[in-house]
Amino acid sequence: MLRTAARRIISRSSVCCRRFSSDLEANAPADAAFIEAWKKIVPNIDPPKTPLAFIKPRPPNPSSIPSKLTVNFVLPYSSELASKEVDMVIVPATTGQMGILPGHVPTITELKPGLMSVHEGNDVKKYFISSGFAFVHGNSYADILAVEAVPLDQIDSNQVQKGLAEFTQKLSSASTDLEKAEAQIGVDVHSALNSALSG
Repeated sequence: MLRTAARRIISRSSVCCRRFSSDLEANAPADAAFIEAWKKIVPNIDPPKTPLAFIKPRPPNPSSIPSKLTVNFVLPYSSELASKEVDMVIVPATTGQMGILPGHVPTITELKPGLMSVHEGNDVKKYFISSGFAFVHGNSYADILAVEAVPLDQIDSNQVQKGLAEFTQKLSSASTDLEKAEAQIGVDVHSALNSALSG
């Protein structure tokens, strides 16, 4: 009964005709409008690239579950993976480790500092990410946007241990709320780094 009522409400509203924000073609005019406005204000400098410049339009939802997950892994300054077909990605969601496989239900999740792993057959590439968001689309595409990411093999465990000790000491001696908050962030990030290196 509830489903029938929901269908009636949706069919009467204009929402059913509205395109999803993940449909890149729907966002193209907004991108063009931004570029046009930029050129009016700053004609001598090329406009910055928007996220749409890095992401290709996704195909429609398939009728069956694909065998691979297509991943775009983007940082503010570069694209680490672009339309890479993999078997699975595990991301550090704020609710816990989240595995993304082909056919995953559409999801948006916030990421916390932690280990992200990209599985392609027997090959596993590991990154430490600081934070960001993961967007999982219904057509077995996933867009992972991180503020910062470093391949795990480039992290010096001695520096992590040193940083953890320093921030733990700062946390115990902090006198203001600001000092406590900054020290707690340092402890959290270095603890996550330490956990990623030992796991």
